[in-house]
Parts: sequence; structure tokens; C-alpha cells
Amino acid sequence: MKKTLAALAAFIAFNAHAGEHLVVGATPVPHAEILEFVKPALAKQGVDLDIKVFNDFIQPNLQLAQKNLDANYYQYRPFLNDFNKTRHTDLVPVVGVHIEPFGAYSAKYKTLAELPDGASVAIPNDPVNTGRALVLLAEAGLITLKDPSNPQSTTRDISENPRHLKIRELEGAMLARSVNQVDLAFVFANYALEAGIDTNSALIVEKGKDLYVEYLVARPDNLQDPGIQKLAKALNSPEVRNFILTRYKGQIAPGF
Repeated sequence: MKKTLAALAAFIAFNAHAGEHLVVGATPVPHAEILEFVKPALAKQGVDLDIKVFNDFIQPNLQLAQKNLDANYYQYRPFLNDFNKTRHTDLVPVVGVHIEPFGAYSAKYKTLAELPDGASVAIPNDPVNTGRALVLLAEAGLITLKDPSNPQSTTRDISENPRHLKIRELEGAMLARSVNQVDLAFVFANYALEAGIDTNSALIVEKGKDLYVEYLVARPDNLQDPGIQKLAKALNSPEVRNFILTRYKGQIAPGF
């Protein structure tokens, strides 16, 4: 009888751990790499982490909302807020993990002063990051915006364009590839790192704004699940902080 009860207890314990299977969506660098780093530690806690890699900014949220994912890790709050508003979802941030610099790169010119009249400039095409890029162009003195501090600015809000810049809006994943095709391209650090672009070579750079901390994101119905909470704790651990500092050598920074 005792052996039967012990076996039953072991079976229940095993299946409780086996039930902590998390499917988490992420973009490749650094998000999936950081998740891979915490995977062994989570396995010791009974959490099986299944990482699904995406190369766009829409599907990870759609898949999470449709419950094909348990969480995702690739975005900051303004993007998440805009997605929830426009897609009528209620995805929620869990913990912030890191901050990426957002910068403008050129394969043709070493300084902004070298940009010719009529230079082509590629910026992100989603509402949040379009404004983010335009604000940086305004801060660099290349354009004037009606409200220079408005991160929701669009190209219609450009009041002066003295250099006659030709601004092209592209999907985030295409921006790194456009560096050799345009005069100046704004590229997210994750895509820059993946493409082998040195983030220290940016002609315009935005660093360290807490507004742009990248978050682990879940849904209201699973936010408090043990597996999600264990993942959140692992992502905010001293080990992850040290991994970010040593692996990326200042090209991204801890956000916690």
C-alpha cells in the first residue's frame, strides 16, 4: 500500500512538472538567445521552454492572443499598447528585460553632414516606430516636426524638410537589408545584431530610454501561472543581467 501511494505521489509530481510546458514567441536576436540562456535553469524547475522564433512584429502578438503561444518576448510598452488598441486585444506586460538602442545607419556616409540633398531615408512603417524615427530625425536637425516631442508623429506632421529627404516606410524586418539600398536606414538593434551591423556605428542613436524596455508579455488568463512567473523571475535574474552585459558588450543593456 505504501509503495502504491509513493508511486502515485511520484506520478502526480512528475505530471505536475510535465504540465509546465511554455511556448514562447520571440524574435531571433537577442530575445531568443536570452530565452535559450534561461532554458536550462527553467528545466531544473520543471518548466519545459519551447521557443518559437518569428521574424516579424505582428504574428507573435496575434499567436499569443489566439492562445497558440503562452507568452512572447520582443516588444516594448508603446508598441504593445498600440497593438492592443488597434487589434482589440488585452495582452499584458509581465517583466521588462532589456533595452535596445534604436539607430540610423549608412553604408555610404560616415557623418550626417555628408548626406546629400534629396537623400533617401528608410524608417519603420508601424505607427509607434514611425514616430520614434521621425523624432530622432528632428532631434538631429534634419527635419522639423509640428510637435518635436510627439512619438506618435507621422510623415504628415513634418513641417519643414530643408534637405528634401525622401522618406520611405518599410517593415521592421526589412530595414537592416535596406542599409545598402538607401542613404540612411533606421534599424532596430535586434535586426542590426542579427545582420552583423555594429550598433556603435549608428549616425543617429537613441539609447537607454526606459520607455523602450523590452517586455515578456502574456495574457490576463495566464499571467499568474507558475510557469510564466518562473520564466519572469529567470529573465530578471542576476545571471541574465550578467549574460546581457557580457554577451552583447554594451550593444544592448539590462532593463531591470
